Amino acid sequence: MKKITTLVVLLLVGTIGFAQDKAIEQPKKKSPFETWPELKEFHGVMSQTFHPSEEGNLEPIKSRATEMKQKAAKLADSKIPADLNNEKVVAAVTKLKDNSVIMERMIADKKTDKEISDYLIVMHDTFHEIIGLCRDENH
Repeated sequence: MKKITTLVVLLLVGTIGFAQDKAIEQPKKKSPFETWPELKEFHGVMSQTFHPSEEGNLEPIKSRATEMKQKAAKLADSKIPADLNNEKVVAAVTKLKDNSVIMERMIADKKTDKEISDYLIVMHDTFHEIIGLCRDENH
């Protein structure tokens, strides 16, 4: 009977300890969109231009290329949150800014829809590179 009582007590203590560990868990890391407003702003334009292009509609990127360039410049000039600020993120943001200048020039030069669409994919990939770096705990 003593063994059973001891076992029950140990199980209860272990369960209480587990519950306390769960209660002390660190809060979930915030999304980079929550801590970096300029990234969220750029995402808005990227989303509203890229997704229509997947369906063959390039009008949004053609009409908003300058806005995208401005948002990319604002992103590049913004203060990167401390927990995200590292060489890889800075390089990717600079690359995105450069991509946006090229995209605006492509639109002005009336490049083909295929060229514009292909380059928008490059920009989208660069944007997702930034997101991936921001979510990587070991960046």
